[in-house]
Amino acid sequence: MWSDIIIFAVIALFLGLKLRSVLGQQHDVDVDQAAPPPASLPSKPPLLRSVDSVDNDDEPTSVPQTAEPKPSPLAPAPDSLAGRIHRVQQADANFNEKKFIAGARGAFEMIVAAFAAGDTAQLRPLLTDDVYDNFATAIRNRQSNGQKLTTRIIKFTDIDLVDAEMVMNTARVTVRFVTEQMQSLTNTDGTPAEGSNSAPQEVIDLWVFSRNTRSLDPNWQLAETRSDD
Repeated sequence: MWSDIIIFAVIALFLGLKLRSVLGQQHDVDVDQAAPPPASLPSKPPLLRSVDSVDNDDEPTSVPQTAEPKPSPLAPAPDSLAGRIHRVQQADANFNEKKFIAGARGAFEMIVAAFAAGDTAQLRPLLTDDVYDNFATAIRNRQSNGQKLTTRIIKFTDIDLVDAEMVMNTARVTVRFVTEQMQSLTNTDGTPAEGSNSAPQEVIDLWVFSRNTRSLDPNWQLAETRSDD
C-alpha cells in the first residue's frame, strides 16, 4: 500500500514538473512573439496663427480676421470731364463711354458717306432738324451746280470723348474725330471744281451728339458739327 502511494506521489511530482516546464516555455513564446506596441500617432499640426496673435507655445491661438469695409468710390469733381460724364450716366443708365465712342465712329462713317452721296433719306434719322436742314441745303446746292462729291476715309487717327453736359433732359456729348481723308469735288465734265483738293489730308471734326434721356428711343442724333482749328 505504501509503495503504491509513493509511486503515485512520484508520478504526480513528475507530471507537475512537466506541466510547469511546458507552461513556462509557452509563456516565453508568447512574450517573444507578442506584437510590438502600436506606434504613437503623430501629434496634430499646430494651429495657424495670424500676424497679430499672441505667441503662446502651450495654447496656440489665432485672432479671427474681420473683413475691412471697402471704401466707397469718390464722386468725380462736378466741373471735371468725368463729373460731366457722370451726370449723363445718372440721366441715362445705359450710357457707356466705350460703347458710345464705337457707335459714334459708325455714325461718322455713315453720315460722311451719305452726305457725299446726297442720300438725304439715310441722313434724316441720324441728324437733328437743324443739322439736317444744313446738310440738305448743301446737297441741293451741289446738285444744282452739277457737282459730285467723293469722300473716302483712309483711317481714323484718334477718337476722343471731349465733353458732356445735361441741358434739362437732353444729354449732349462731344466727340473729337481725327481722320485722314481724300475728298474730291468734280464738275459735270469730271474736272475738279474750284478749290477742290483730292490729296490725302488730316481732318479734325468736333461732333456733338444729343439724346432726350426721357425718350424711349435709344438712338442719338448729330446735333452740331464744327472743325477743331
